Amino acid sequence: MDEITTIKDRFARVAGSLDERARRLVAASEALALGWGGISATSRATGLSRAAIRCGIAELQGAPSAEPGRIRRPGGGRKKTTDRDPCLLPELEALVEPTTRGDPESPLRWTCKSLRKLAGELQERGHRVSHQLVAELLQAAGYSLQANRKTREGGDHPDRDAQFAHIARTSADYLASGDPVISVDAKKKELIGDFKNAGREWRPKGEPEQVRVYDFPIPELGRVTPYGIYDLAANAGWVSVGIDHDTAAFAVASIGRWWEEVGQARYGSSSRLLLTADGGGSNGSRVRLWKWELQKLADATGLTLTVCHFPPGTSKWNKIEHRLFSFITQNWRGKPLVSYAVILSLIAATATATGLTVESVLDTSSYPTGQKVSDEALATIKIERNAFHGEWNYTISPRPAAYEIIIV
Repeated sequence: MDEITTIKDRFARVAGSLDERARRLVAASEALALGWGGISATSRATGLSRAAIRCGIAELQGAPSAEPGRIRRPGGGRKKTTDRDPCLLPELEALVEPTTRGDPESPLRWTCKSLRKLAGELQERGHRVSHQLVAELLQAAGYSLQANRKTREGGDHPDRDAQFAHIARTSADYLASGDPVISVDAKKKELIGDFKNAGREWRPKGEPEQVRVYDFPIPELGRVTPYGIYDLAANAGWVSVGIDHDTAAFAVASIGRWWEEVGQARYGSSSRLLLTADGGGSNGSRVRLWKWELQKLADATGLTLTVCHFPPGTSKWNKIEHRLFSFITQNWRGKPLVSYAVILSLIAATATATGLTVESVLDTSSYPTGQKVSDEALATIKIERNAFHGEWNYTISPRPAAYEIIIV
């Protein structure tokens, strides 16, 4: 027993600096020195298997050994699982991409493909595999965890590019003459309260801000809809935070308030205004109330309002999305929107190195849904449709006299 302890101590002192081949040769030398029963005793002392020690003894006694620079002879060591089971990787890839590499009726076609589920399915098919091995095989095959990426814009209208060119030309004409060009849209509704807001911000380690687990609206706080106006020439944003419904009336009221509080002072000598907007939503090209409210705004301000809508499925091209809303989202990331005051402050504090400034106001007015503009009222709108896609491009001029509002 003392001899085994001595071997154990000697081996422990050098094992950390030895590779696999050197360890088995040292152990083999100790076993030979002990004589009969040396292999078993050395195995207990060093932790090496008896087979490894026998292999070392054979090498010491002149048996063919590994080539210089190698630990094992070519072909030695445990075989890779994929070598022993050549069907494993193809079946794994068939599970990961069933519609292109395997059976579209795969049992994992409509489930979350976690490593454990993939390993379980492979085990049911007779493969000896763990979830760790599945991860290694996927990484080696060039797979990685990836989220969805928004790249498809929906239907590609044949006049999509032509409409973009029309918007660009019209905008350039207005900007060259010093007339205002604004990009308008409603940002997504936001819950008010201590709810999780996407993104992260710096805080003391281990002290994340505590928020609610479930996103159930707080009745007394509700939601808000930020409606934005981005002034292209001034590189300035203006956001009306509405507490009621996102209707066309709310959209045009926001534009009217922008003109009254900001635009008139900035462009007082202009008699026309260009608006670029999405094709849907409260400012959609087919919304009657949108055109009716624009007519009322034109009558009240004396402005000639020209509207250019983006083609279907291209809303992300609207300037307001990447020149205003994206920066607002960055500015309030990771911050719960606990009150109207917090939202207004976070929006107004948004700025960029390129000079973007933003103002924000709260709109507490009511904008009921379900309002419909009759055919009779629609016929009174002084609208001139452009020869190129008049449903997307049109101008609404002030009427010479006030018209009675006819909404049923």
